[in-house]
Order: sequence, then structure tokens, then C-alpha cells
Amino acid sequence: MTNHGGKSVFIASAIIIFGLVIIGAAFPEAFGNAAETALTTITELFGWFYLFSVFGFVVFLVGLALSKYGKVRLGPQDSTPSYSFFSWISMLLAAGFGVGLVFYGMAEPMSHYIEPPYGDVPAESEAAARYAIQYSYFNWGIHQWAAFSVVGLIIAYFQFRKGQAGLVSSVLSSVTAKHPRVRPYASWLDVFAVVATVMGVATSLGLGVLQMNGGLNAVFGLPENGWWQFVILLVMFCAYMASTWSGLDKGIKRLSNLNMVLCIGLMVYVLVTGPTVAILETITLGIGDYLQNFIGMSLRISPYSDNEWASNWTIFYWAWVIAWSPFVGTFVARVSRGRTIKEYVFGVLFVPPLLACLWIGVFGGAALNMELNGDVGLAAATEANITVALFEMFALMPFSGVLSVIAMMLIFIFLVTSADSASYIVAQMTDNGSINPPLYKRIIWGVLIAAICLTLIVAGGLSGLQSAAVLSALPFTFILYMMVVVLVRELRADRKAMLTQLYRRHGETPVGADAFEAELLGEEERLRRAPNVVNRRINS
Repeated sequence: MTNHGGKSVFIASAIIIFGLVIIGAAFPEAFGNAAETALTTITELFGWFYLFSVFGFVVFLVGLALSKYGKVRLGPQDSTPSYSFFSWISMLLAAGFGVGLVFYGMAEPMSHYIEPPYGDVPAESEAAARYAIQYSYFNWGIHQWAAFSVVGLIIAYFQFRKGQAGLVSSVLSSVTAKHPRVRPYASWLDVFAVVATVMGVATSLGLGVLQMNGGLNAVFGLPENGWWQFVILLVMFCAYMASTWSGLDKGIKRLSNLNMVLCIGLMVYVLVTGPTVAILETITLGIGDYLQNFIGMSLRISPYSDNEWASNWTIFYWAWVIAWSPFVGTFVARVSRGRTIKEYVFGVLFVPPLLACLWIGVFGGAALNMELNGDVGLAAATEANITVALFEMFALMPFSGVLSVIAMMLIFIFLVTSADSASYIVAQMTDNGSINPPLYKRIIWGVLIAAICLTLIVAGGLSGLQSAAVLSALPFTFILYMMVVVLVRELRADRKAMLTQLYRRHGETPVGADAFEAELLGEEERLRRAPNVVNRRINS
């Protein structure tokens, strides 16, 4: 395959995906056991590497945003953002872990309450409740968006500022070009990204379908079985095909905005009708604990004792987001054109995690408060069946049926937007990185994703494929390191070229120069008055 082999990327990735699905469907137990064994081995051997890498990505992004490169735009320097801030954030959440947040927003704090992280505090105690919020914030906070942010930033920079295709292989083209023997295999990087994306999306859709089935069972008494899961998936498929047909600006944008409104409305209702003061105190204390222990949690591992908790939660999450980063990062890049690096980093790295912490604080805080004050059975319900935990909490609140229906709408729309954006991004990956891939490719990938999800649900192989998807995180972490090095090198060359060009003009302001060019020009004026430091500053 060559770097322009969109058709080859499509065929190769489709063959690999179908092969994995056939194996998973034919031998679900063996496939799941093998993937789980491999996953356990990798988390035990490389857990420290995942922790170090994701923390490093956070440091790198914040440092870059605050550096001299922070005002560089992801596009021409005079470009403006393509979407409003509200629509931009809404689309980020839709492409990210919206489904997972609804699924785990209440259930994860309750799980940590039952089994505290690292066994540091007694289970089902006030200390366990506080610890549960702290570590839920950590697992769904800044770190989770670091890998997404890195991939999105790099692809957006090369796609919109450098005019290259929005592909992993394009970003690394300067590296592969120096190695002729490697160049013909560069497109396998794109195949790798496509496979990781489709496997991740299929498992997340399956997770959402199971939760919706659990909600329908809790509210309407419908059975939890393969038939109803097929019906849910079919309805969802029709919805995201309609969204795909209408395009990115209409379909995903409108659904994302609607979901944001539903999220905020549901949070406000639970906050007002639930234990309001306790929830607000939980959020405040949780943020304080999170910030106070940020670095310690980031690098915490247990070399002298059992490392099972970290492997099951934090390390698993970090591996999962790295595996998902080609999909979410490419989509984030697509909707972030025109923003400066500083706007991008502080928007992507901090706003979605803040909303996630508010969601966890409201739903997790309400559930923990109810459990501590009344032993209402939420801990037992979560332990018994995590898919219905949220609906069990709603049953204890006013208008429980309405809340459950709204929650299922929220899950449904998150599923639709995730599937829609995934079919869009995978079509882009298999169409030479085209910003507007043809409709037929988006439809084909939409059909394939739904078919894979259905096959896995019927075969019971969701957990096995999820483990297989996470395994791809290890090699892709090394790819991310190479992408970061290439980005830094290109930023330095970009800024050096601009400074050199402005210096040669001897202070002549270009017509229509924007604020960034004017700032550089002012710096160049100062350099012109001090010639002895010009070369040193230009090369910095």
C-alpha cells in the first residue's frame, strides 16, 4: 500500500475487522480468554508506561499552550473557528465518552464506594464515599482527554495549517520519507487506526445497547434478551444513517446540541430535587481532593503489593483512551479548525473534563448521599447489575419514569452521534484523509459498524473484542511519541520561517496582518535594534 492508497486501506482494514469478528463469533469464549490474558499481561508489564505517558501528554499540552506557540492557529493565521463554542464543546462530548459517562457517572463512584481504590479506606464508609468521588474525577478528568487532545492537535495542525491529509501516515510522512524501505508500509498506520476505531465504537455501541435494554426492563418490564437488543440497534442504525445522510453540520451538530441541553437539564433536575447542599459540597470537596492529589494519583502504582485495582480501572482507562485516540482525535481535529493552540488545549483538555466532573458530582454525589443516609440498596443494585444502577437511583426520585425516559433518550442520542461521527471519521481515514468523504463510504462504514456490533452482542464477545481493542494502545503509544516529536519540529520551523520573513521586511507591517503577525513584527522590531541577538532568537 502507498500513502495514497485509500482503497487499499479500506480493503485491508475491512478484511482484518471481519476476520476478528468471525473468530469472536465462532469462538467467543476462547477469543475472550486469549484477549483477556494478553490484556492482563500487558497491563502488568506496561502499566507504569501508560501512567507515565498520559501524564506526560498532559504536561506537554499545557506547556505548549502557554508557550510562544500558543497563538499559532490550526489553519491559516487569519482563519476563524468553524463552530460556536457551545456547538464545539457539544460535539467534543458526543464524539468522546458521552455514552460511557452516562453509564459510569453514577455507577463508578458506587463501585469505588463498595471497593475503595487500593484498599486505602474501609469499604462503604464516609471515607470511602469521599475517595470514590476523588478517583472518579481522576479517571474521567483531564488525563482521559490528554490522548484525544494530542492526536487531534497534531492532525488539525498538519491538515489545516500544512494542507496535508488528516491521517496518521501523513503526519509521520517526514519520518517515513527518510526510510525508503519503510515508506511502502506507511499506510498500515492508517489501517491500524481504522481497526482500533471500529473495534472501539462497536464495543461502546454494544455497551449502550445493553444499558438501554436494562433501562427498558427497569421502567417498562421488557425482557433483557437478544431480540430487544436487536430492535434497539436497528432503531439506532436508522437514526444514525439519517444523521449521516444530512452531513456533519446538520446531523451531528444538531444532535450534539440537543444532547448538551438534555445533559444540563437532567443534571439541574437531580441537583434541585436531590440532596442539593450535599451534592454541591461533594462537587467542591471532590475538585479540591482531585487538584490536591493530581500528581500523586497520576503516577500511583503498587510495586510492593497487588496492583489489581489500578489495572482494572486507571491503567485500563488510559489504554482504552489511547486506543480510541485515532477516532476521537481525528474528529476533534475536524471540528477545531481555526482555533489557536491555546484555545484548543484549554477547550479540549479542560472543558469536557469539567462537565464530566459536574455530572459525576451530581449523580454520584446524590447516590452516595442516599446510600449513606438510608441504605437504599443502590450499592447492592450496582454490584448486581451495573446496567440498571442509574435507573434504580431514578426510582427513588420524583417523576422517576420521566427521568428514566430522558436518560434513555440521552444514551440513544449519544450512541447515534458516536456511530455517526465514527462512520464519518472511518470514511475519511479510508478516503485519503478527505475532509468531506463520499456519502457511500460513510453509509458502508455505518452498516459495517452496526453489523459488527450485532454480531458481538449475539455471540457474547463484547468483552473479548474490548480487550483486543485495548491491546492496540501499546504500539500506538510509541506512534504518539513520534507524532509529538514531528509536531514540535514543525512548529519550530514554522515560527522560524515567520520570524525570518518579518525580519527581512525591517519592520514593514504587512497589509491585513493579524494580531499574531503584528506581535511577531513587534518582536522583530526589537530584534532589529539589537542585531547581535537576532540569530539566537530566530533559532530559538
